[in-house]
Amino acid sequence: MIATDRLYFRDLYRQAASGPAPRKSLVHSQEWLERSRRVIPGAAQTFSKGPTQYVQGVSPVFLERGKGCLVWDVDGNEYIDYVQGLLPNILGYAHEEVNSAYAAQLAYGHSFSLPHPLEVELAERLTQLIPCAEKVRFGKNGSDATSGAVRVARAFTRREHVACCGYHGWHDWYIGSTTRNAGVPEAVRALTHPFPYNDLGELETVLQTHAGQFAAVIMEPVNFSEPGPGYLEGVRDLAHRHGALLIFDEVCTGFRLGLGGAQKKFNVTPDLACFGKAMGNGFPISCVAGRSEIMSLFEEAFFSFTFGGEVASMAAAIKVLEILETTDALTRVEEAGNRLQHGLNALAKEAGISDRIRCGGYPQWSHIRFLDAGGKDCLLTRSLFQQELVKRGVLVLVTHNVSAAHDHAAVERTLQAYAEVLKTLSGWLNHSDPSRFLEGPMIQPVFRLR
Repeated sequence: MIATDRLYFRDLYRQAASGPAPRKSLVHSQEWLERSRRVIPGAAQTFSKGPTQYVQGVSPVFLERGKGCLVWDVDGNEYIDYVQGLLPNILGYAHEEVNSAYAAQLAYGHSFSLPHPLEVELAERLTQLIPCAEKVRFGKNGSDATSGAVRVARAFTRREHVACCGYHGWHDWYIGSTTRNAGVPEAVRALTHPFPYNDLGELETVLQTHAGQFAAVIMEPVNFSEPGPGYLEGVRDLAHRHGALLIFDEVCTGFRLGLGGAQKKFNVTPDLACFGKAMGNGFPISCVAGRSEIMSLFEEAFFSFTFGGEVASMAAAIKVLEILETTDALTRVEEAGNRLQHGLNALAKEAGISDRIRCGGYPQWSHIRFLDAGGKDCLLTRSLFQQELVKRGVLVLVTHNVSAAHDHAAVERTLQAYAEVLKTLSGWLNHSDPSRFLEGPMIQPVFRLR
């Protein structure tokens, strides 16, 4: 960080107000929550969007509309949104060109009885952009893509075991390996084996546990830790030495780290890869891409559903890729993310709590860690931070899901809010009982500790 930035953040911190911010009116959010709980288990369709992920009574529960980097809740409160629908809105909400492409296709129909030329056009575009892509099949969610990739890997290798690293969706083969394994048969759970990132020795150990039986190694090629020198190449070599395919889950990294994904950034080509989220700027679409001889097995392995060929979302995806290729959108994402990441860290240092709140990872998708005095992950620290941030009009989980719509004004407003919140927390976290400052139930983890 250059000296002028250090002085800027120091002045920003010194001028920031301290203390709890007033609550926003959330009357209608609470009314909708009561109605929702009567008819929807968990009151949301996605765990990470549910009310337990925020301090209840302080945070909005229902959003009504969004535009660019902003959202408005059902009470009319405005927020700068760094969740962006859990990452897909790389261009921001309600992008006019993407919406127009989607709407134009709607006028001609979008779920047909036979294939549509847009399926071919989008597949051709993806094979030009993604290093491993020789053929492509489409889905609607990231879980569709990862589950399809694992199934075809099993068909190709005629093996059953899978090694995994990262988060890969809700289907039985993966979620059975987590604490959210209710309803997953033990026989299915026994086939999936997690391994830690950046540790080739541990992966070797996992692959040796059922030698000659692994169909695939599936992993997020990068998340919030940078791969060590030679690590991704080592994973590829280990997988192939054991007769397994390498699958990169690029549902999150795809297009956000560049149009070729992490595989192009790090110059390591997997056998198969999965993309989604940013691909449609919020419209539901995903894909499996990979080597022709493997992908051809989708002619036999069952990966087939009514909306796999829905083409309005494909029209949106084609427009998204065009915008990412021909504009500075990805540069703007990186610049805004870099400013937020460095700013949060600098302000935490000014507050004397950089050991409790720190931001790491890549600027396009950085991760905020919340720690206790012993350096362990702390839901109380996170809850206090998010509580005060949302009252100041900034919506965040634990990542900066930056979009091209997060302009200079939005970023500076966010940094101002960060300065105030961190100044407030510098006192609270040193109190004998910081929980007394919570104004609602503490945030609950989606995945529980084992």
